[in-house]
Amino acid sequence: MSADASLLPRSLAPVVREALNDTPVVCLLGPRQSGKTTLALQLAPARAFVSLDERNYYRTALADPAGFIAGLPDEVTLDEVQRVPELLPAIKRAVDRDRRPGRFLLTGSAHLLLLPTVTESLAGRMEIAQLQPLTEAEKARNPGRFLDAVLEGALEPSIRPETEDGGPALAERLVAGGYPEPLTRTPRRARQWRRQYLRGVIERDVQDIARVRDADELSRLLELLAVRSAHLLNVNHLAGELGLHRETVERYLSVLERLFLVRRLRAWHRNTAKRLVKSPKVHLLDTGLAATLAELTAADWLGARHRMGYLLESFVVQQLIAQAAWTDPDLRFWHYRDKDQVEVDLVVTRGRKVWGIEVKAAGALAAGDGKGLVRLAERCGEDFQQGLLLYAGGDLLPLADKRMLAVPLSELWER
Repeated sequence: MSADASLLPRSLAPVVREALNDTPVVCLLGPRQSGKTTLALQLAPARAFVSLDERNYYRTALADPAGFIAGLPDEVTLDEVQRVPELLPAIKRAVDRDRRPGRFLLTGSAHLLLLPTVTESLAGRMEIAQLQPLTEAEKARNPGRFLDAVLEGALEPSIRPETEDGGPALAERLVAGGYPEPLTRTPRRARQWRRQYLRGVIERDVQDIARVRDADELSRLLELLAVRSAHLLNVNHLAGELGLHRETVERYLSVLERLFLVRRLRAWHRNTAKRLVKSPKVHLLDTGLAATLAELTAADWLGARHRMGYLLESFVVQQLIAQAAWTDPDLRFWHYRDKDQVEVDLVVTRGRKVWGIEVKAAGALAAGDGKGLVRLAERCGEDFQQGLLLYAGGDLLPLADKRMLAVPLSELWER
C-alpha cells in the first residue's frame, strides 16, 4: 500500500455530499483514525474547520456551549464533537432558527445517539453517515458493488479465466485491517501502531463518553473479545474469566460499541420460535486490531486455520456492513443459529426479504456446504431471496439448491 493510503477515494463521499445538499446537520461517525477528518476536509474544503481535540476550542465549548455555537460561521465543520456532547442541544436551537442545508458537518469517534449525556434529539434535522475503516474494494480503488449485485440478483454461475490477482493474499488482507495509517508500514510496525492506537483510545476517548473505573479492565475485555471474535457472546463467562461483575462487563461492552471497536450481531428470528438461540455474536470491527490483540499473523493461515477462520468471518461481516453505508443504509444484519447448532454467519434483511451468507476459508467445495443456508431458506419461505457461500475459490458455482451459489471471496473487492 502506497504512502497516500489516507487519500484513497472513499465510497461514502457521494452519500455525505448528497446529505449536505438537503439536511441542516450531517454527522460523519466512525472509529478514530478511520479517515473522517480527511473526508470532511475533501468534501468541504472552503468551510471553517474547528477541531475539539484542540485544547482551547475544547475548553471554550465546554464552558459555554451556546455561546460557542453562536460565534461560529454560517457553515462549519466540527471535528470530534463527541468530546463536548453538550453542543448538540445548542446546534439544535441554531438549526431551528435557520434550517438551511449543510450548516453543520460534524465528525465523531463515538456513536452520539448511544451517549447517555445526549438528552435532546436532532431527529429530522440531522443525517448520520457511518464511515468504516477502508474496505478492500476501496484499497483496490473499486466502487464496492458486491452488496449491490447481491440485492439486485445479479450474481450468476460463471467460470472465470485464471488470472494473476496481483493483490495481497487473503491472510494478509485479514491481518492488515482497514485503518489507513498502518497500511503504509511493515507488518511489525503496523502491529505497533495498532497497540498505540488502542492505548490512546482507551486512555483518552473512553473518558469522554463514560466513567470507567479501571481502563486496564476494559483493555483485558477487548483482548478477550479479540480472541473470540465471531463467537456467540456469553457475558457471564466473560465476567467469570475477568473476575468482574456481569453488570460491569455489560457496561464495558457498551463503551466498546460506542467507540466502534466491537459490534454485537443480533440473532435473526422471524418470530419467537423456541428453536432459535437469541444470543448475539460479537465481532471486532477491524480484523487488523483483532489479529494484533490475538497475536495472529498471516503466517498463521495454515497453522491456526480454525482461529483464522473466525477472523475471516469477522472480515466478511465488516466488508458488507461497510458497503451497506453507500448501497442501502436501511439494510439490517444478523446471524442465524438454531438449537441444532445449524448456523448462517450473516443474514441480511430488507423488509421481509432475506439473504443468507456463509463464509468458508477453503478453496474447494464439499458435500454439506450450505446446510445452514438451506435451513434458513426453509424458515423464510417465499421471503428467502438467495444464499451465498463465500469461499476462497475462483469460480461462481451453483450449489444443490438453485437459490444457492458459491462465490469467490475476491468478489468483495473486485466488483
